[in-house]
Amino acid sequence: MTEPKAFNGDILTERDGTIATVTINRPARLNALTRAMWGALGETIRALSADDDLRCIILRGAGEKSFSPGNDIGEFETERANRAQAIDYGRVMHATAAALEECRHPLVAQIHGICVGGGLELAALCDLRICGEGSRFGAPIKNLGLVMAYPEMAPLVRLVGADVALEILLEGRIFDAREARDKRLVTRVVPDDQVGAEARATAQRIADGAPLVARWHKRFARRLRDPQPLTEAQYLEGFDCFDTEDFRIGYQAFLAKTRPAFVGR
Repeated sequence: MTEPKAFNGDILTERDGTIATVTINRPARLNALTRAMWGALGETIRALSADDDLRCIILRGAGEKSFSPGNDIGEFETERANRAQAIDYGRVMHATAAALEECRHPLVAQIHGICVGGGLELAALCDLRICGEGSRFGAPIKNLGLVMAYPEMAPLVRLVGADVALEILLEGRIFDAREARDKRLVTRVVPDDQVGAEARATAQRIADGAPLVARWHKRFARRLRDPQPLTEAQYLEGFDCFDTEDFRIGYQAFLAKTRPAFVGR
């Protein structure tokens, strides 16, 4: 059952059973983000991450013209006009990036249209990224005299490698969905009018699985970025699933040729 929409400034949250959709809701500005919106987005993701009943989060921009072009440049004169202001602004942005990075639930980016700059950074922090054939990508921040700071650049480098990340940043080109897929920036490209349906179907497939398993897989993937050897406790965590109720539900449903109804325990 779909629950009423909840507003937090220009960030909109809608819950449909075990799936939540978070919308950057500023279509008149192509969903450009203000400092307040960065903060509200971080608060929203942290709250959803703590919800044990949730199984997947879709992140999107309002409308079908733009996921997000990143920061609202019109705000720079008052909020980001010098180094001191930029440090404060950056702490808000980077706290939100950390909230997305640490989110326990799978994150699916539903990308319509423009996905550049800070919008590209947000998409890179999601686990899966689905876009339309007409979507456009890039980070032309060199034309603004802006640097992509370490916490913003790290997810991009993880996705595409340092050489491709530098290509994107040094050239500042805007490129199409096919090139984005070739660069591993997006997981899947579909016709523009099917982006919403494909993102929802993807989220449902995730939600139909065992939620504890999804959270473990996310945690394992994060840990495997660290080249240090696994500890014994980390190694043994890979077997904790065998003591869960969901494991028993899953294998018994398989044997009975029925659909498993996982409970998250």
